[in-house]
Amino acid sequence: MKQLLLPAILCCCLFACKTKKELAGTETRKGDTIRVLTYNIHHANPPSRKDVIDLDAIAGVINRQQPDFVALQEVDVHTGRSGRDVHEAEALAAKTGMHAFFARSIPYDDGEYGIAVLSRYPIKEGHAYQLPSAPGSKGEPRALCTVAVTLPGGRNVTMASTHLDVLKADADRLLQIREISRILGNAGMPVILAGDFNSKSGSPAIQVLDSAFTRTCQDCPFTIPVEHPNRTIDFISYRPAKAFKVLEHQVIPERYASDHLPVLAVLKLEK
Repeated sequence: MKQLLLPAILCCCLFACKTKKELAGTETRKGDTIRVLTYNIHHANPPSRKDVIDLDAIAGVINRQQPDFVALQEVDVHTGRSGRDVHEAEALAAKTGMHAFFARSIPYDDGEYGIAVLSRYPIKEGHAYQLPSAPGSKGEPRALCTVAVTLPGGRNVTMASTHLDVLKADADRLLQIREISRILGNAGMPVILAGDFNSKSGSPAIQVLDSAFTRTCQDCPFTIPVEHPNRTIDFISYRPAKAFKVLEHQVIPERYASDHLPVLAVLKLEK
């Protein structure tokens, strides 16, 4: 019996050690410092490997940055292409030691496709909102995903993820960002909004974003394509302006896992 129990005990010990090591950075982190990552994950399909789903690669990117929150875009749930039994948001949460909340944008391939938030801290409540499109628009339906959490210092914040319309015309993106601003304006606590906005700085949609939120960068590094990037469409922002101080903003040079580069911002929650 002792021989049978020993492997199980050893396995549990190894898991506990790994967990402590992985969480060491977050355990000692001050409650007023928040690491935020936004990542369009291309349904975990590396562009260089057609039909391959590599969730470990995405999880590796996340784990190396040790974020408190991750805004994910292009997430598959129970689709044919990514696996009928695979919920990508929940799988990534398990691989990173985080909590997940998914919001469907559209039904896709006998499953769902949309956006998600991963949180280092327990999610008090999560909401999924469908965003509007212009009448007669041929744009793909889009969504907003929000979670409310309590940070270690006791402060409450809302983390939100979105992915705006990709059509050349601005009509849908303008409707969507205005609706996002309206929804998050009623949060009653500091808000962080991140995602793929399919718009560059100075565009109509980003002008609306800038009127309601403060971006973590103004002259922002390029985020797409991963090889020879030439434009920035992935942003992290927050409101109210006095709620946070930007300590760091960077684009991570990870070129295998997705067709977008991940973006990291480190924020200090002001008193």
